[in-house]
Amino acid sequence: MKRRTLLKSLPMLAVLPLISACSRQVIGEAVSPIVALNKPHKEWRELVSPRAYQILFEEATERPESSNLVYEEREGTFICAACYLPLFESAHKYESWTGWPSFTQPVAGHIATKRDFKMIWPRTEYHCVRCEGHQGHVFSDGPPPRGERWCNNGIALQFVLKEEELPALRG
Repeated sequence: MKRRTLLKSLPMLAVLPLISACSRQVIGEAVSPIVALNKPHKEWRELVSPRAYQILFEEATERPESSNLVYEEREGTFICAACYLPLFESAHKYESWTGWPSFTQPVAGHIATKRDFKMIWPRTEYHCVRCEGHQGHVFSDGPPPRGERWCNNGIALQFVLKEEELPALRG
């Protein structure tokens, strides 16, 4: 009887990752609500480089150490390379020695997460809440007090110096 119960439950185990992968959670509460864009991916292809398109809209990952933003230490804001929504402040950037720009926290309400099973074990993937561009993954091995490492693809970001005006949101 136990074998029959096990065999009946196997199909459900295959469906569980799909159920949790479909759930999307916005992190924090934005100062003003962010309106999601409903722009088709083919339109983004015309606005960003081919490599940025792969990372942002096909969820690829750049090679470690391939972005100069890993070494960016000036004060400023890291924005989404597609829609220009501010995602991270330089005050929350740190050297994680992973080869990707890493942050301790995002701008509240500007990031949405979902479960990712591409590497078999579950990870938390995050996207720009406005254009849904893939940014990276968040891990629980960051520095205190939050213990989070928001590991970002550098090509999915642009850096704006504190003294410069943020560009208008692209849509």
